[in-house]
Amino acid sequence: MPNDVFVEMECFQLCHDGEIVCGDDFLFERLEQENRHLAVLSDGLGSGIKANLLACMTTTMALEFVRSNMDVLLSAEIIMDTLPVCEVRRISYATFSIFDLQIGGKSRIIEMDNPPFIHLRNGKDLKVSRQSMVSERWPDRRVQLAEIYAITGDRLIAFSDGVAQAGLGQPGCKFGWRREGALEFIQAEVAKDPAISARELSQRVVYAARNHNKDNRCIDDISCMVIYLRKPRRLRLLTGPPFRPESDTAYAELVRNFDGKIILSGGTTANIVSRELKRPIDVDMKLVMKAGNLPPPARMEGVDLVSEGILTLTDVVQRLEADPPLTTPVPLAAKQMIDLFRESDEIEFVVGTKVNEAHQDPSLPMDLEIRRNIVRRLKTVLENKYRKRVLMRYF
Repeated sequence: MPNDVFVEMECFQLCHDGEIVCGDDFLFERLEQENRHLAVLSDGLGSGIKANLLACMTTTMALEFVRSNMDVLLSAEIIMDTLPVCEVRRISYATFSIFDLQIGGKSRIIEMDNPPFIHLRNGKDLKVSRQSMVSERWPDRRVQLAEIYAITGDRLIAFSDGVAQAGLGQPGCKFGWRREGALEFIQAEVAKDPAISARELSQRVVYAARNHNKDNRCIDDISCMVIYLRKPRRLRLLTGPPFRPESDTAYAELVRNFDGKIILSGGTTANIVSRELKRPIDVDMKLVMKAGNLPPPARMEGVDLVSEGILTLTDVVQRLEADPPLTTPVPLAAKQMIDLFRESDEIEFVVGTKVNEAHQDPSLPMDLEIRRNIVRRLKTVLENKYRKRVLMRYF
């Protein structure tokens, strides 16, 4: 994929009140070698476990079919033939929105019975031409195919009817929020914050939809998926001293010459950069009481975070990997590092390979792994769970 385009794909959901799982499902996949990005959102019939199963089956099949470029109508027929029949309504049913984005080429959007997607460019909802297809075996199901050219700055938004039908029957919202109401809200949010992330925008849409319902309740599953094509937000993290001391100058220059955010993780790392770039390290003693169980972050000109090294990295990777999330208080340095990771699209780890003898002490906790292993864990979780593009460099 061209390095000047990053595709952020996020979906935020709230469950129907009283349910423990969401009856909507979504899946994302990047096919880096083909410059393709795939996303699927499905709304299962009803809510709860059965709806979740219908939606999960649909997203799984749809993702496989679109990845292999199977015929659109044939794919839809197989999905509908496969879904189990609801015992109450005697129908098998799940809606879907499928995005097959080709960076630098023609993209396809395939929809069945979800509210029509929004293609936002420069704050305007672009008019999209759709081809309608009907299966002979499922004449009451209409599949819509749209072909578009997406460019940097575009946003593609899809949502379940928990958004479109929010507030149904309420004063001033007799027919629900509808696509038009959601569009107006999205346009206003983007106007206020033109760089709003896909993650933040999807959350705002879902909460706004819920707030249209009586007593702010979730009377349906509510899902909003946002795809945002943008210039990548880059982050470079340096940790550990270089293998050879004569490399210190080149190592520090990676901070001076970087167009993005910088983290220095480790006291030795920070001291090398401070010495080579002649930038002092400022420790704010007022942060000590707020730092939690890790050393407090420090400051350096041109650097977004200066933290302690191995302990902070270990705490961060444990929190990123945890599912469900850890409930223990987040130390200040770890919180700032996690926030920087989540706000970034492309993350480069520059790992010094000189062994720090302090971390080979067998009396230290087992979780105190050597730096390289922790960084590998960070790479895995950031790529697989948070869909970041992660680069590695050893020094």
